[in-house]
Amino acid sequence: MKTKLIASTEAQNNFGRVLDDVVQNGTRYIVRRRSASQAIILSISDFERILAASEVERKKLEKVIREVTPIYSIGESITEQQV
Repeated sequence: MKTKLIASTEAQNNFGRVLDDVVQNGTRYIVRRRSASQAIILSISDFERILAASEVERKKLEKVIREVTPIYSIGESITEQQV
């Protein structure tokens, strides 16, 4: 499963492609606007898993989200090894 950063305008202009990538490949997108992470696009199954996750798992996810913002540029993929 990959996590990608995408500019809000690129997400808007290519929403169908982004949605297909999320649904078919399990890719997660962090949407950035004005150089700041604003939202995450993820599949329903990922969302349900996060809701059902233990507090420890939620803390891990929060840590990843906090760490992503200063490290990666728009368009870069984040590998599972980097997470």
